Amino acid sequence: MFNKSHIQAIKNIVGEENCYDDKAHLVAYCYDATRERYEPDAVVFPRNEQDVSLILAYCNEHKIPVIPRGAGSGFTGGALPVNGGIILALERYFNKILEIDEKNLIARVQPGVVNKMFQEAVEAKGLFYPPDPASQEYSTLGGNVSENAGGMRAAKYGITKDYVMALRAVLPNGDIIRAGKKTIKDVAGFNVAGILIASEGSLAVITEITLKLIAKPKFARSAMGVFADIESAMNAVYKTMASGITPVAMEFLDNLSIRAVEERFSKGLPIDAGAILITQVDGDMPEQVSFQLETLQERFKENGCIEFKIAQNDEEAQNLWFARRNVSQSITIYGKKKLNEDITVPRSALPELLNRISALSGKYSFKIPCFGHTGDGNVHVNVMVPDPNDKQSLNKGYECIEEIFKIAIALEGTLSGEHGIGLSKAPFMRLAFSEAEMNLFAHIKKAFDPNNILNPGKMGLNMENV
Repeated sequence: MFNKSHIQAIKNIVGEENCYDDKAHLVAYCYDATRERYEPDAVVFPRNEQDVSLILAYCNEHKIPVIPRGAGSGFTGGALPVNGGIILALERYFNKILEIDEKNLIARVQPGVVNKMFQEAVEAKGLFYPPDPASQEYSTLGGNVSENAGGMRAAKYGITKDYVMALRAVLPNGDIIRAGKKTIKDVAGFNVAGILIASEGSLAVITEITLKLIAKPKFARSAMGVFADIESAMNAVYKTMASGITPVAMEFLDNLSIRAVEERFSKGLPIDAGAILITQVDGDMPEQVSFQLETLQERFKENGCIEFKIAQNDEEAQNLWFARRNVSQSITIYGKKKLNEDITVPRSALPELLNRISALSGKYSFKIPCFGHTGDGNVHVNVMVPDPNDKQSLNKGYECIEEIFKIAIALEGTLSGEHGIGLSKAPFMRLAFSEAEMNLFAHIKKAFDPNNILNPGKMGLNMENV
């Protein structure tokens, strides 16, 4: 049981000014983007890696839960202290870019660095860090690594795991390890960094990240295609990707999403369209970019595109992307409670996925606007519940979500493309993984964290019989 003696012991490590158990701090750190609330017993701001090591060693000895936290912007409850314990808040001191190495095209950062700030810092040197989650203005790189965040540029450039070269981390017993190297090639030992990526803070506390950088493309152009129906748009996506053209981004909005943005912002969107695709291409020569745009237009037209608009300048490009960047807030016109999931399927399965979701909308009488990253098959599905206080309606919403997960798995997809599992998707893990696979996950957790102190209760892991 957590008591005042534990508070004092931790204050002896980090100082009085970096450990709090007052109500204001407990409330401030009790929620994330899920809006679920679980108060911790204390909030601790470690000053350095040695602090993290001493805190974990103490908490491991006394079996106190420790929940690492960045910006608290996650959608699945990954940073919620469901079993009490301490929030290990990394945003105060672990927020420095330690090095940008232009010779080796790498950077070393602390986990509390905000994604957008890092992008701006490397772009000032003519370099490029592609992963761009929608939360890039405030989400931290440590959180991005812990959830393996993606973004709109994933279609061409991949996701966070494709850029992590090495990690420094502290194990639950206080041991400090380095996983990976700054070298391009490294096949010595197990891929521990790969295991820590997307582990949602359940195996170790990341204290430093080494990231791969690339040269920033010199030119980029954006375009939008308008389609009469969703199936034509989805066919255009995988036909384009199979043509040898790889857009930086290939984003879509269905009709409900289009109408929501137009109702909220009056941007002149085609409200009768079945779907729109918003895309971007880049390259180091204008001719290369123009060729990609021409090919895109051809593939779109072959698959039912009724209007193709190319942005002629930055302002027009921003206008094209406005709808995609603001759709999430706009769809709240359909309901006060948004059950938001980020399923992913193979690109060729997108038409069937969206048709089956449309059928569920009729079955459950909910609006289900869909949008997302069709270039990599990642769809944000939003079951809109009109009244969250109506328990019967809310339960129907969760039943609908479970059916959506089952459809995604049946189409050889996955429960999450970038939001992670955390707390909210934990009950559905056994839809996607066999008993043997779930046991393997639990044994990996046990090997790293035998006392189950790091972010317990997440990812559907049953640690009782391991």
